[in-house]
Amino acid sequence: MDIWEANKLVFFIAFVVPGFISLKTYALLQPTQVRDSSQQVIDAVAYSSVNYALLLVPMYLVESYGVRAGHPILYVFFYTFVLLIAPVLWACGFLWLRKTEILQRSIAHPTGKPWDFVFSKRVCYWIVVTLNDGRQIGGYYGRHSFASSNPSPEQIYLEKCWVIGEGGGFDRERSNTAGVIILAKDIVTLELYHVDFPEEDENCEQAK
Repeated sequence: MDIWEANKLVFFIAFVVPGFISLKTYALLQPTQVRDSSQQVIDAVAYSSVNYALLLVPMYLVESYGVRAGHPILYVFFYTFVLLIAPVLWACGFLWLRKTEILQRSIAHPTGKPWDFVFSKRVCYWIVVTLNDGRQIGGYYGRHSFASSNPSPEQIYLEKCWVIGEGGGFDRERSNTAGVIILAKDIVTLELYHVDFPEEDENCEQAK
C-alpha cells in the first residue's frame, strides 16, 4: 500500500493530522510520558474522529448549503479551521476542564508529579535542599532559574546559592558562583519559602 497515492494521502491527512495536532498541543501544555509511534497513531485517529464528531453539525451545514461552490475562499478557511485550529482548541479546553475543581472530584489531576505541579506555576522561592549525605544547600529560585519537567529526570538550577547557618537560616550568599544544579536523586527534601518582594514574584512569572 502506497500512502502517497492521492486518495490515501487525503485520508491520512483527514484522520491523522487533526488528532496529531491535538496530541502535540496537549503535550506542550501538559508534558506527558512519551508513547511509542504505533500507539500515537491510534490515539491520533481517535482524536481526529472526536474532532469531526464535535464539528459534525457545522460541517453538514457547509456541505448542504453549497458553500464550496458559492464561497470557495470561506470553504477553504472553514476546513483549515477544522483540520488545524479546532484540534488546538479542543486540547486547550480539555486540559482546562481537567484542572477544574468539579472534575478534580472524580478524575486524577493531569499533572502527574508534585515536582511539575509546583514549578509549573513559575513562582519565585527561597529553597533549602537537604541532600542524601545530610548537607543542606540554600538558594534562590528566580526568573533565571530552571526546573526540569516530565518526562525528563528531575533537576533544578538555582541562580543564587546561599550558605545555610547553624540555626538553619540563610546566612550569606556565596560569592563568585553562578548558581547550583542539583539532581533529584541526591535530594531528600526540598523546602520552599515564599519571596517577600512582590517585584521578584512578578518578574518570576516571565521566567520560562
